[in-house]
Amino acid sequence: MARVTVRLVIRGRVQGVGFRWWAREEAERLALEGWVRNRADGTVELVASGAAEAVEELAQACWRGPFAARVTSVQRWSAAPEPFAGFEQRPTD
Repeated sequence: MARVTVRLVIRGRVQGVGFRWWAREEAERLALEGWVRNRADGTVELVASGAAEAVEELAQACWRGPFAARVTSVQRWSAAPEPFAGFEQRPTD
């Protein structure tokens, strides 16, 4: 099974709605590794690594997010693999 790493930047009403908590739960459910954090510009940044199908499922789920989120865009880039240990919430950048 192919392993991929992606970086996502999610825009819209995505801070203050539990997006980081939700993303961590989704990533753990999909057995992905990586991290998620709020950014000072009001976006959420996420790096996920794992099975290509699971990464794609998370990327698509980010368009919905948690109940109170209102996502307007999800930008996606390939990312270099990193030595992750699970999936974590990081402090705001």
